[in-house]
Amino acid sequence: MKVQSYLRKAAFYLLLGVIVLQAVFPFYYAILTSLESGQAIFDVNYLPHVFDLSNYKSAFTNGVFGHQILNSIFVATVVVVLSMLLAVTASYSLARIPFKGRALLLLTVLSVSMFPQIAVLSGLFEVIRMMGLFNSLWSLIFSYMIFTLPFTVWVLTTFMRKLPSEIEEAAIMDGAPPLVIVRRVFLPLLWPAMVTTGLLAFIHAWNEFLFALTFLSTDSQRTVPVAIALISGRSEFEIPWGNIMAASVIVTLPLVALVLIFQRKIVSGLTAGAVKG
Repeated sequence: MKVQSYLRKAAFYLLLGVIVLQAVFPFYYAILTSLESGQAIFDVNYLPHVFDLSNYKSAFTNGVFGHQILNSIFVATVVVVLSMLLAVTASYSLARIPFKGRALLLLTVLSVSMFPQIAVLSGLFEVIRMMGLFNSLWSLIFSYMIFTLPFTVWVLTTFMRKLPSEIEEAAIMDGAPPLVIVRRVFLPLLWPAMVTTGLLAFIHAWNEFLFALTFLSTDSQRTVPVAIALISGRSEFEIPWGNIMAASVIVTLPLVALVLIFQRKIVSGLTAGAVKG
């Protein structure tokens, strides 16, 4: 029995090591590459040999990369704030107020997020052009919410269904209107789910590429995924891989930090949302 137990543990840790290696190694190698320059970039090294920050300095001194980071921060933050405001009120209606067709409406909301981006790209482009939002950051905010809002509404609705009805009934007996109930009763209890959905919505808006490439046309308006993809050298044989890796590390570190800070809230929020209400 002890041998079998050791074998299970060994297999578990081996599988865990493979998963960690697959997830962490690309980012680790990107950091190593970003610290090298010249022909050293093409040498295969698994340990740091130099500590050259010239690629990081070049990312900020050449072009408008710093401004593009601010564009991404603005877009992702506004998407999260608007999604949370709309999702909280919508989830209260879908979870607490009985009306005909509620289940069908919830399934319709969820089905919107199942469409691939490319399927709605042409139609969405025409809508954004008619609204006069082309080459504006608000075009990204508008388009991103089409996919982030259904997810946030679904998770918060499922989470709100699990909350005991007694607390809502007590608030109604005290004469509290629906908005006060949402703000003072449910918001504190929805904190884990809101952190989870808000962070995932932020990551989606931060990393999105297709809409940002299609709806923005100038460097000063672009977000960081497109900015990194468009970094190029003087010719196709002189691609600045060091600058690309440095820019990739710069835009990835904030996401890593956010996930590490809120990892417990993410797990508890997803677990709560997955349990039948």
